[in-house]
Amino acid sequence: MNETKEHIIITTSKLFLQKSFKEVTMQEIVLKTGLSKGAFYHYFKSKEQLFLEVLEYVFSKIFVHDYQSYSRESFYGFYHDYANAVENIGKKYLENMKEEGNKVFNINYFALIFDALKLFPGFRENVILGLQGEIEIWKGVIAHAKKNGEIQSAMTDEEIALTFISISDGVAMHMLVRGIAIAEVKNIYLSLWDKLYEHIKQ
Repeated sequence: MNETKEHIIITTSKLFLQKSFKEVTMQEIVLKTGLSKGAFYHYFKSKEQLFLEVLEYVFSKIFVHDYQSYSRESFYGFYHDYANAVENIGKKYLENMKEEGNKVFNINYFALIFDALKLFPGFRENVILGLQGEIEIWKGVIAHAKKNGEIQSAMTDEEIALTFISISDGVAMHMLVRGIAIAEVKNIYLSLWDKLYEHIKQ
C-alpha cells in the first residue's frame, strides 16, 4: 500500500474510533493527516470510501485471530489461547495507534461497527459471514473435545460455541461502557469461561 494512503487510513482510524462517522469532519481529517484536501481526494473519492477502507484495515490488520495457532489438544487450551490472543490484539492496537491505557479503545469500537451497519448494507453480510466462520471453528474444537471425552453436555456444539462467544462480546461491551481497562476485560470473561467449562467438562 502507498505510504501516504496508509498514513491517511491509520490516522483516520484513530479519529473514527474516537468519534462517530458523522462527527469526523473533512477539515479534521485534513488537519490530522497534515495533507491538503486535494491530496486526500487523490487517494479517496469520499469520506465514505475512506471509512470503508478504515474498516477493512481495523478488521483485517488489527483485530484478527490466528486460529491456526490456537491449541487443538483441548477445548480448555483453545479458549485460553483465544483469550490471550484478545489481550495481545488489544496491546497491538494501542501500540499501532500510539496510545497508552484505555484512551482510544472504548465503546466507540462498537459504535464504529454500528455506524458501518447503518451506512453500508453489504457490511452486515460480511460481518455475518465472519461470525459464522468463527462459530464453525469453535464448533469444530468443541466436537473434538466431546469425542475425546473432555467435555460432556446436553447442549449442542453450536449452543456451547455461541455461549462462550456471547460471554466475551457481552462482557467486553459492559466493561468498556464502565471504563474498565482492556487488560481487565480479559480476566473477567476468562473467569466466566472457566466456570462454564467446569459445568460441561467430563
